[in-house]
Amino acid sequence: MNLNDYFDPVSIEKPSFNILKPNTEFGRNITVHTPDGPIENIEGFHLAILGIPEDRNSPNKGCSKAPDKIRQQLYQLYKFSKSNQIIDLGNLKQGQKPEDTYSGLRDVLIELLSNNIVPIIIGGSQDITYGVILAYEKLNKVINFVTIDSKLDLKSNSKDFNSQTYLRKIFSEKIKSIFNYINIGQQIYFTDIDDIELLKNLYFETYRLGEVRGNLKEMEPVFRDADLVSLDFNAVKQSDAPGHFHPSPNGFYGEEICQLAKYCGMSDVLSVFIISEVNPAFDINNQSSHLAAQSIWYFIEGFSQRKVEKPDDSDKFTKFIVRLDSIDHDLIFYKSEQTDRWWIEIPSLKKKSYLISCSYEDYLLAGNQEIPDRWWKAYQKIN
Repeated sequence: MNLNDYFDPVSIEKPSFNILKPNTEFGRNITVHTPDGPIENIEGFHLAILGIPEDRNSPNKGCSKAPDKIRQQLYQLYKFSKSNQIIDLGNLKQGQKPEDTYSGLRDVLIELLSNNIVPIIIGGSQDITYGVILAYEKLNKVINFVTIDSKLDLKSNSKDFNSQTYLRKIFSEKIKSIFNYINIGQQIYFTDIDDIELLKNLYFETYRLGEVRGNLKEMEPVFRDADLVSLDFNAVKQSDAPGHFHPSPNGFYGEEICQLAKYCGMSDVLSVFIISEVNPAFDINNQSSHLAAQSIWYFIEGFSQRKVEKPDDSDKFTKFIVRLDSIDHDLIFYKSEQTDRWWIEIPSLKKKSYLISCSYEDYLLAGNQEIPDRWWKAYQKIN
C-alpha cells in the first residue's frame, strides 16, 4: 500500500517566534511527510499522526481546518525521547463524498494497525469515528469503545447520519464489533432519556460530568481496557476551549482533559486515539487548538509510560478473594505489585472467566459487602 496516494503532505506556516530552542521542538524530532520527503517504509514507527479534514456531515462547519492548526501548536511543544518513533503522515485526502473519506480512513488504519502502529487522528468532525469502526470490523476485532463527550451522539428520533447521530449507525450496523461502549463526561441537560435507556438495554455505560470530575482517577481503569477512544472537544468547557459552534459553559477543565488523554496513552491495549470537533473559526488566540495539541502531547507521554501487565503472572500479582453474602460468586481481585493497579475476575457461565480493569475503591466496596458496578455490568453482559 502506497500511503502517499492517500495523504497530502504537511504544509504549515512557520511560527513567527520560537518558544523553545529549535532543536528541542517536537516538530523537529519526528518524521514528517512533506512535499520533499514522501512517506517511505513505516515499519519501526510506534505512533502515526494523521489529519482528517472532513466536516461535511457535521453542523460544526469549519472543524475541517483544525488538523493543521493543532499540528502547528503541537510542533512547537517540547520533544520526546527518541525511544518513541513518531511519523506525521499528513492530511488524508478528502473523498468525493464523506463515505469515501470513511473508506479511505478504514484502509489506512488497517495498514497501520497491521504494523502495530498506534494512530493519533486529528479531526475534523466526530463522525470520522465510523471509518475507524469499519477498520476494526475488517480486521475481525471486537473492541471496547470509549467516547469523551458532553452529549450522546445517538439522536434516536433522527434518520440523518451526521456527527451527532453516528453512534446510532454504529450500534445498528456494527454492534457485533463492539463488546463494550462507555461515554465519559455526559451533561444531562443535553441528553435524551430515551438514549440513556438504549445504552442501558445494551449494557453500555455513561458517566456524568460531575461524577467524573469528582474522582478523575476512577476513569483510569475505563481507559485501560479501551481499544478506541474518540474525544469530542466540546466536552471541554467554553472558557478553556471556545473553538466550537455550540460551546458549553460547563465541561472539563483543560488540565482534566490532558489527564484523561494521558490515561488513554498509558493503556497497553488502546490502538486508536481521536481528537475531533475543534473549530478554528470560533477559536480565540488558538486556545482550543493549543489545548488539543497539549492533549496529544500528554497522550504521547502516557504512551511512553505504558506497562504491559497480565494478572495471570502470579509472581507479580497478589490475589484477593472477597466473599459476598448477596451473591453465589466470590469476587476475585488481582493487584499488581509493580504499579498498584487492580483487576477483577468476571465469571462466565459459558466460557472461562474474564478479567477487567478496576480500582482499589472497587475492592473496598466489595469488602463492605457492596457489588461494584463494574463487576455487575460486566457480569450481565457476559452472561
